Amino acid sequence: MFLTQPVFAHSGDASGLASGFLHPILGLDHLVAMVAVGIIGAVVGGKAIWLLPTYFPVVMAIGGVLGIKGVPLPYAEVLIALSVVVFGMVIAVYRPISMLAAGMLVSFFALFHGHAHGVELPEATAPVEYCIGFVLATGLLHAAGISISLLDRKKFGKNVLRAIGAFISASGLYFLLA
Repeated sequence: MFLTQPVFAHSGDASGLASGFLHPILGLDHLVAMVAVGIIGAVVGGKAIWLLPTYFPVVMAIGGVLGIKGVPLPYAEVLIALSVVVFGMVIAVYRPISMLAAGMLVSFFALFHGHAHGVELPEATAPVEYCIGFVLATGLLHAAGISISLLDRKKFGKNVLRAIGAFISASGLYFLLA
């Protein structure tokens, strides 16, 4: 991962269902952020396990509309990378965080993730198909994060999750510096 070119996923290719599905998986910044949202939802617990992974795409869609309409959101790419740092830190610290705080945090960063994708969509050859693929892959990545959080039930699970959080944060720092 550390030997690749800059890893920002926002390449402008929004050409259909397959492109939309692959975008969150091949864009490392999106991949780790979406997995982290799933982990955070599970760690917060209760309704957060499904609310946070629901908030993210809903607010991301709002950001996408802002991007399509040409409403500027300064520093979107920087804040996307910063979201990875912050999400990783939330997991690494592994301290209780309220549903309200987690929801605000996830929603804030989702706006910028969505905006970056909305800027790409006016050039898309099949924007509806792209969005369907994108949302499906995002949901699967959230589910992967929820699955990873099941490590919490193991003897050293919390420590493993903390290490995963630290790795996610380190990835975000790399995205910021790349």
